[in-house]
Amino acid sequence: MSEAFDLGPAPQRVPVDAQLVATLVARQFPKWRDLPVHPVADDGWDNHTFRLGDALSVRTPSAAAYALAVEKEHRWLPRLAPQLPLPVPVPVATGRPDAGYPFPWSVYRWLAGEPLATAPVADPGRLAEDLAGFLLALRAVDPEGGPGPGLHDWFRGGPLRTFDGLATEALHALRGRVDLDLDLARAVWTDALETPWDGVRTWFHGDLAPGNLLVRDGRLGAVIDFGTCGVGDPACDVAAAWTLFDPAGRQVFRDRLQLDDDTWTRGRGWALWKTLTTVASSTGRDDGTAARSLAVLLGLLEDARSPR
Repeated sequence: MSEAFDLGPAPQRVPVDAQLVATLVARQFPKWRDLPVHPVADDGWDNHTFRLGDALSVRTPSAAAYALAVEKEHRWLPRLAPQLPLPVPVPVATGRPDAGYPFPWSVYRWLAGEPLATAPVADPGRLAEDLAGFLLALRAVDPEGGPGPGLHDWFRGGPLRTFDGLATEALHALRGRVDLDLDLARAVWTDALETPWDGVRTWFHGDLAPGNLLVRDGRLGAVIDFGTCGVGDPACDVAAAWTLFDPAGRQVFRDRLQLDDDTWTRGRGWALWKTLTTVASSTGRDDGTAARSLAVLLGLLEDARSPR
């Protein structure tokens, strides 16, 4: 049986504003000191993101655990980018702790596009096709020497049992609070835990959230935020089948990736634990987070009742 890791409490986030970023840039990269700095709306959780002029962006990790990804991204993204069919972030400079900010930070080329979370998509089936094609290319990159599962990627690519405690706690917390077949959810989770991986290591992205997919002209235009990327079991990326797509898009995604039943089952487990914990932690909030995750769970469980 695989070991379950103690992921500990949520990291303490460090606030960062445009003035601090301007100070960091001016002190460490004076050639860019006159470029305006503006925060990016809805910039995510792991990093604070700022626009630096028209062609650059600055990403400052929000906590020590997220700063572990900086060196990884700077080492591997320049190697991955030329082998991928869509643009990905390309680092151009690494900043050091300074001016009261305690972590390394990054300057990237700016990638144009609107996050999928807010952008209209002309053809959802084409989106599923394009994302699957991107993942196939990513998986085809030589994994030799790539970073295995660890805290840097929150154990993406490793065994699902890492998250058994979190999933079990969420199932208990939701009992009697939501109209959800929690017995089926437990069965789906157990099935995912017990489904073996063949051990073939490939590259994965690790966080195909709507905010990390950029849309241009109605189509997938870029994939960003590789902080959770690594090498291992790619089933973590299969979670996107439920978190991003309706049943028709899900089928396109699965067919294009040519996923076997075991990888599909583990991928469903990745989607399940994440959405379960999101619903459990956000129930009662009015920002729509719980409702969106609950809708994903309902679709996931419906799939489990009538498998392919």
